Amino acid sequence: MQNLFNAQKQAFAAAPFPTMAKRRAALHAIKAALLARQDTLIEALATDYGDRSADDSRISDIMPVINHINYTLSHLKGWMKPSRRHAGILLAPASVKVEYQPKGIIGIIVPWNFPVMLSLGPLVTAIAAGNSAMLKMSEFTPATNKVLKAMLAKVFNEQEVAVIEGEAEVAAAFSSLPFDHILFTGSTAVGKHVMRAASANLTPVTLELGGKSPVIVAPDMDMDTAVERLIYGKCLNAGQICVAPDYVLVPQGKESAFISAYQAKFAALYGKVETNKDYGAIINERQWQRLMAVLDDAKARGAEVHSASGEAPLHPIRKLPTQLLTKVNDDMLVLQEEIFGPLLPVIPYATLDEAIAYINARPRPLALYLMSFDGNTQDKVLKLTHSGGVCINETVFHVAADDAPFGGIGPSGMGHYHGEEGFRTFSHAKTVLKRGRLNTGKMVHPPYGNAIQKLLMKVFLR
Repeated sequence: MQNLFNAQKQAFAAAPFPTMAKRRAALHAIKAALLARQDTLIEALATDYGDRSADDSRISDIMPVINHINYTLSHLKGWMKPSRRHAGILLAPASVKVEYQPKGIIGIIVPWNFPVMLSLGPLVTAIAAGNSAMLKMSEFTPATNKVLKAMLAKVFNEQEVAVIEGEAEVAAAFSSLPFDHILFTGSTAVGKHVMRAASANLTPVTLELGGKSPVIVAPDMDMDTAVERLIYGKCLNAGQICVAPDYVLVPQGKESAFISAYQAKFAALYGKVETNKDYGAIINERQWQRLMAVLDDAKARGAEVHSASGEAPLHPIRKLPTQLLTKVNDDMLVLQEEIFGPLLPVIPYATLDEAIAYINARPRPLALYLMSFDGNTQDKVLKLTHSGGVCINETVFHVAADDAPFGGIGPSGMGHYHGEEGFRTFSHAKTVLKRGRLNTGKMVHPPYGNAIQKLLMKVFLR
């Protein structure tokens, strides 16, 4: 790993500013390779999960990367242009511009839940910005990793893009390399370790974390409509998404209506999950046992559990229909930790202010979802809450907005990528001031106190 890093450093030093043509050619090559291997990747994802919907994989892992490449190709020329800035009277005559220079070697740490999108998406942006990259893949997706590694080896040599595999000790060593930037996607707990390791090298980090993303069902919203808008975001990849709805706040007295509406919609979409190929499995036994421990803890502490399909947890096939939980409290693990799976607490509130206060009393989430068609309610929630992003009358789809930044705030992350913000994240904004033959700067040289300097002080210090 260290040798690969050194080789990339040496290669980048020899060619520190790839042309736009080279960058575009690399993006076209990634796109062609991905399209050619999409079926192989979908099969590999199903192998890693035990059972994963082919359409879910195509929609959530393959398609977003293709869209992202197309978007990047259409905007790259404009992003690469230096931006002109005003020098101001004090610096005249001079020009000021900002050049966007590749940072160098980007370290990308990839999670297991969307290993194609969350490896190739950041890689596309890093390459567009002119960098080389090393990817640390999750040890939980070996079949997918194998396909991606072979695919990228056909497009790049290891001095340009290298793929690393391994367990926790490899990830720790990877984080400790003196990258020029690290992008980590994963849990808040692991994100702290990555940031700590990066700090030894003063490596800047972008942390895409998670947290407990709430849904507010406002009093004006019909419950059937609310469920229709949020259920896909909870059921996609069996809820194993960093922006999946983590808990739902409903008006007091409407808990049963929400559960009934959810069960009816779940039945229409998935029926019985035991034999349904559209509903995915929990990725491995470790994650299954974690979710069962959270569910058992909630039941032991008084929670009532309502299965969306009427089915109990299905083991060993690791299929789990949404488990709706009522009568929950803060002593339960389900309200303390990010769920990252198909458990969904349903929490009543008396007033909208109470719902907002409930959210604000907790760590700032990666996403917040509001179900309301009332403009005043929308404006109030937007202004009085903090979250990485917001969907109104929808869930999770904001991640697919290529022309908008994606990122968390506080415990849910720092920094942005996607779109132009991603290009800027992986670029160094270098200010360039340029003077011609006329040197006005000498007017402020010592000895101080001459007439011109006194005039300057009068003009600018007022």
